[in-house]
Amino acid sequence: MPETNPKKYFYSVGRADNDPVRTAEIKIRRSVFICSLAHAGTIESAKAFISRISKENKTATHNCWAYIVGDKGEISHSSDAGEPAGTAGKPMLNTLAGHGMTRVAAVVTRHFGGVKLGIRGLIEAYSESVEAALDQGKLVRLVNTRSFRIRLAYDFNDIFLNLITRFEPRIRDTRYSDIVEHDLEVEEIHVPGFELFLTEYRDQGRLKFETC
Repeated sequence: MPETNPKKYFYSVGRADNDPVRTAEIKIRRSVFICSLAHAGTIESAKAFISRISKENKTATHNCWAYIVGDKGEISHSSDAGEPAGTAGKPMLNTLAGHGMTRVAAVVTRHFGGVKLGIRGLIEAYSESVEAALDQGKLVRLVNTRSFRIRLAYDFNDIFLNLITRFEPRIRDTRYSDIVEHDLEVEEIHVPGFELFLTEYRDQGRLKFETC
């Protein structure tokens, strides 16, 4: 499983459970493997996705699955769904974990082509199926952020924007009137330092801020 390092980023294939499902199909020695990959914010949504894909492919030989959920990939589970133990679910899970994934569920549907692949062949096939689905698009970096609204005078704005670069903010909107007003987001790991910075300049009378 991914390390629970607070500075490590984790990824999914979307930001919400209703985002599009990624699919990829590979063929190995006449067996067809179809991976369906979706954002899953909770264990319940992961199980619901797995159940739906399995029902949609109930005539397939196998519907093997794996999921990882939690802010830092703390919870995971997988199933070989009738394949030899350790040849499907765990390789799928390892592939997801190897990419730092969380809030994700994968189902690999296999249509048997009449040729046995052996233990190593199955492990490689299920891993490659998930890898192919991951490669269908850019992974979404998952971060928890805090939103701030900052008001300041024009003569301090350029200095302020230069000073805050170390906190890696994302400015969502800026409005100009008699003052400058920024709406921005800062990742949680930067929030304590950013709030201390803002408080210091607020106490100096250089800006006003609030969380929003």
